[in-house]
Amino acid sequence: MAEQYDLVVLGSGPGGYVAAIRAAQLGLKTAIVERELLGGICLNWGCIPTKALLRSAEILHHMRHAESFGLSAGKVDFDLKKVVERSRDVAAQMNRGVTGLMKRNKIDVHMGEGKLTGPGKLNVAATGKTTELAAKHIIVATGARARELPFAKSDGKRIWTYRHAMTPPEMPTELLVIGSGAIGIEFASFYNDLGAKVTVVEMLDRIVPVEDAEVSRALTKSLTGQGVEILTSAGVESLKADSKGVAAAIKGKDGKTAERRFSHVIVAVGIAPNTENIGLEALGVKTTKGHIDADAYCRTSAKGVWAIGDVTAPPWLAHKASHEGVIAAEAIAQELGNKDAHPHAMDPKNIPGCTYCRPQIGSVGLTEAKAKEAGYEVKVGRFPFPGNGKAIALGETEGFVKTVFDAKTGELLGAHMIGAEVTELIQGYTIGKTAELVEQDFINTVFPHPTLSEMMHESVLAAFGRVIHI
Repeated sequence: MAEQYDLVVLGSGPGGYVAAIRAAQLGLKTAIVERELLGGICLNWGCIPTKALLRSAEILHHMRHAESFGLSAGKVDFDLKKVVERSRDVAAQMNRGVTGLMKRNKIDVHMGEGKLTGPGKLNVAATGKTTELAAKHIIVATGARARELPFAKSDGKRIWTYRHAMTPPEMPTELLVIGSGAIGIEFASFYNDLGAKVTVVEMLDRIVPVEDAEVSRALTKSLTGQGVEILTSAGVESLKADSKGVAAAIKGKDGKTAERRFSHVIVAVGIAPNTENIGLEALGVKTTKGHIDADAYCRTSAKGVWAIGDVTAPPWLAHKASHEGVIAAEAIAQELGNKDAHPHAMDPKNIPGCTYCRPQIGSVGLTEAKAKEAGYEVKVGRFPFPGNGKAIALGETEGFVKTVFDAKTGELLGAHMIGAEVTELIQGYTIGKTAELVEQDFINTVFPHPTLSEMMHESVLAAFGRVIHI
């Protein structure tokens, strides 16, 4: 007889495990199904361990510039094996943490391949044994994987996906990064700081193309100054790996194709959703280009089936998945009669984006161009890092904060930052957007001194002709 639950969550990434915890808090009998490691890609092979790698590179960079702070660090070097080991230790610690959270919240964990077999039914296959589960509701949180180039599959030796790049068999000397989204740029920054000669190829006309154009230009200038070669409006037409490296045929913006040699290649050209072979078709769950269609409360086209995270529509971000997990769990609890559950709809405009290269990028809401395209009359404010005392004291004078307001209502339409620690600062504007604050709310707020956050205040002041420190 199948084990009975109120909710079964398929996938234990940052969407799935958060959904399970919130459901358990709301009194639902909950189980989670995971085929590999609790915590999913983010905790084990994505967000967290990559930040550990980038932290090592950041410290190495500071050590190499110790003299500018009046310090002497002696001979500075790194051990790639130990850098990777630290990253894996961090991932293992996070995995243990999620395991503990499942126990603490009395959530049953079923390890194995999960597949929906009918309305409210799911099988879990592991080591030749199949377990049947039954649930009033099922959340699909199976995430996504790296998209491969059809003409050059990754081999883990010379052609890497992000997973290979996190546990490299050797240090690349000349590295080609295909794609300039967050993953590609973060690895380009990491390996460049470690001493590899890095080339980035982007098909569009600028890197980090989802960001504000001014941020893209600033990052291009910064990375180029650090020694990274950036080729935009360009594409890789073929890759041929051998024992010594990779031959890449690159078509430039002039339309000409030239062959170049690299020691290694990282392919970072997007993701493919994990929707195959999990039983969606039999239940009539609608998809678009493989991604599950879901409404603002994470409902799919099939009754009792919900979907969250990278398996659904963009943006494909861990924090978006976690928030959707809470929304779905609360909506399910409400349907099951819990009067204390009050789900709210997801608003994509209020989801911040962060890129942890050097310098960092943080953004939320509309870019200046998108705001104008949407018909807004805008007021734009900018404040540069060199105008901030804390930034000067830190030796971090590269970057700026930019804010975009509706000139008629004072609504904050978007905020865009590049510079040190902006991935921490952006949440201030995210709260402002979620709370629907207007310019006076920001202007009348007291920002502590000396902090980098003062630039947020000054950028708002600049948008309305009241900037103080420039």
